Amino acid sequence: MNILIAPDSFKESLSAMEISIAIEKGIKTVNPSIDTLNIPLADGGEGTIEAIIDATQGNTFTVNTVDALGRKTLAKYGITGDNKTAIIELASASGIDKIKKQELDPSNASTYGTGILIKYAIQKGIREFIICLGGSATNDGGTGLLKALGFKFKDKQGNLINEGGLSLKNLYEIDDSETLEELKDCQFNIACDVTNPFVGSKGASTIFGPQKGASPCLVQELDHALNHFANIIQKKYHVRVHDIEGAGAAGGTSGGLYGCLNAQIYSGFDLIASTLNLNKILSDNNIDLIITGEGQLDSQTENGKVISGISHLGDSYHIPTIALVGGIQNISETLYKRGLIAVFSIVNQPMSLSKSMDFAADLITKQTEQVMRLYLSKL
Repeated sequence: MNILIAPDSFKESLSAMEISIAIEKGIKTVNPSIDTLNIPLADGGEGTIEAIIDATQGNTFTVNTVDALGRKTLAKYGITGDNKTAIIELASASGIDKIKKQELDPSNASTYGTGILIKYAIQKGIREFIICLGGSATNDGGTGLLKALGFKFKDKQGNLINEGGLSLKNLYEIDDSETLEELKDCQFNIACDVTNPFVGSKGASTIFGPQKGASPCLVQELDHALNHFANIIQKKYHVRVHDIEGAGAAGGTSGGLYGCLNAQIYSGFDLIASTLNLNKILSDNNIDLIITGEGQLDSQTENGKVISGISHLGDSYHIPTIALVGGIQNISETLYKRGLIAVFSIVNQPMSLSKSMDFAADLITKQTEQVMRLYLSKL
């Protein structure tokens, strides 16, 4: 029997690789002769660097940059084992988790630090990029990132506008005459796990602004500023980003890169699956069962998350999928129609969230053992 172990990370608890190892341990406890293949996954959010680097035997680099408020910090990026593609997680430099709650400031927060990571990779000779946009503290439409690559954003008087999303209301001109020469040879692929447009009632500012510290009044101002930025992009590049699906990711960073760098926007899982060549893995290894998982199964799971993506991909090869999760809020019937046969919570007794996170590896192993006993008994 061949089992593919392909989970996402459990946020703030275990990496996808650590989960894979815990699942494998549970499988081998029941039957050591079962062949397992570990492919840790991600959906473009936290843990994507680690998942791709582990799968491709790549390297991770930690460098000096700045956080979303312009303060010095360390952040990491990855380069795949073939030395062709850089994986940049916006959250590594410009993430909301790097800022205290009382410091959140979407008016002035900037993606500049993420642009510095891209610049480092370009200087290493990399020309292909996967940009992962989950967990940002910003609402600047990616202008900070673009500034680090040589773009200049000017007001009507020709002065450079300030960092942050609110200053975009003063934007008059995008000057790309002094951008990095290497950009013309670069391909930017955006791993996006949301479908929100750039602006409007479901746009970046309206949906994600409040969690980044924006009041209702500021949300409206930020949305107007991004709309103005979108108008300038359309005037400059003849590209309309206002209502592009996924353009609202990371405070509009997705739309800004789409408009100014001709970046391509993909479902996070689909992009990672393509990068890791999951179709070939499934077709070449006679996989009988897939075991996946993520920290929380909820209403968002069916929208491009790992459980949904790997179940659907496995179903195309007639391979069933079982999911292990930390918590279950909602299970969509759509998941069962796309190849998922069952979901199991790893929690085996009443316990706090912090305790379940502390003992997650052991809980995963024990639940995997029970799942395998039940599954094998039905064969």
